[in-house]
Amino acid sequence: MAGRRRVSRAGPALTLSPVLALFMVLAVLAGCGGRPAPDTASADVRRLLATRAAAVLDRDEPAYLTTAATEAERDEARTEFESLRPLPLTSWSYRLTGLHRTGDRATAAAELRYRLRGYDTAPVTAARALRLTRADGRWYVTSDEPAEKTGEQLWEQGAVGVVRGEHSLVLGVGQTDRALRRYATLADRAVPAVSGTWGTDWAGRVVVLVPRSLKGMAALLGASASGYRGIAAVTTGEAGHSAAAPADRIIVNPEAYGVLGDVGRQVVLSHETTHVATRAHTTPATPLWLSEGYADWVGYRGTGRTAGQAAPELEEAVRAGRVPDGLPDDDDFGFAGDAGRLARAYEGGWLACRMIADRWGETPLNAFYRAVGDHGKRSGAVEEALRDVLHTTPEAFTAQWRDYLRASLH
Repeated sequence: MAGRRRVSRAGPALTLSPVLALFMVLAVLAGCGGRPAPDTASADVRRLLATRAAAVLDRDEPAYLTTAATEAERDEARTEFESLRPLPLTSWSYRLTGLHRTGDRATAAAELRYRLRGYDTAPVTAARALRLTRADGRWYVTSDEPAEKTGEQLWEQGAVGVVRGEHSLVLGVGQTDRALRRYATLADRAVPAVSGTWGTDWAGRVVVLVPRSLKGMAALLGASASGYRGIAAVTTGEAGHSAAAPADRIIVNPEAYGVLGDVGRQVVLSHETTHVATRAHTTPATPLWLSEGYADWVGYRGTGRTAGQAAPELEEAVRAGRVPDGLPDDDDFGFAGDAGRLARAYEGGWLACRMIADRWGETPLNAFYRAVGDHGKRSGAVEEALRDVLHTTPEAFTAQWRDYLRASLH
């Protein structure tokens, strides 16, 4: 009947305590959406890194600075930005691979991927470790450093100078423009010389990195400086890579390189350029005596240096009656080992390649190198190439090489 109030017979009214009432309200609120609100930190950090990457590509310093929270951090970000601004970049991006959050702070693992215009056909990938902080509802980058056990990038060592040669791109820190141009001149000579010997089935251009010091070189390699003292340059790259790959980097030790004469400097850059050219055919099947020996053979080719001038350590050993029993093995090429042993390993590999060029010819030497690398695995690679290309055996080749040492270094 309208206007009548229905009376419940369920019992007396229930009085809730304030604590229980609050609990029920929170439970209802939490259940309104069916599940707790998701943590958006990962998506927010991805957007932050995308902003940072776009700022680098657009040369937009103000946008880059918005990724840092405090004035001190913005000053540091400004320095970072100015250091890498001169790089001729065609791409720059981050891929978030891990995130650990504790309140308003987080650590992130990411892959930095970038390409140098005209040189990298695929991105260089560098593992990065970032520290992040959250303020006013936004995430900011506190620090962006190399991941553990990885090398620095050149711009982390200071402002980058850039010189473009005809066949080369030279990037340096703490170097004058004139000094970088000298490197470019030598690299521009090396590229056509290597192509004239090896062939033109490679990019025909090189990237040279010149840090401030030996310490800077080691930092780029993620290694100890003591292991590279006296080493004028090294080449980094992926053995046996495809055509779509980052360009190899020739990394110079300016301290060791600086004490060389003009011929020595050209030999070093021609040697390293040879590694770039032969990379697609240099695989785990290739012994170091062949890869290093061939690079030295190209480097010394046309310099007029005699065997004794180019192989003084091995000459001394041979004249003392200590002719090596066999070709150098990979362990002989350790940078951190005995310097004399290392020198004799390089010299022995060079003379082995020189012997092939002298007795079989330059074309068979190139064919031998390719056959060894294209074998794919170490076991049987040299033996089969000796048989199929040079029509000899390992025993006969080694005996010829030992005789060649005696004849060349007497």
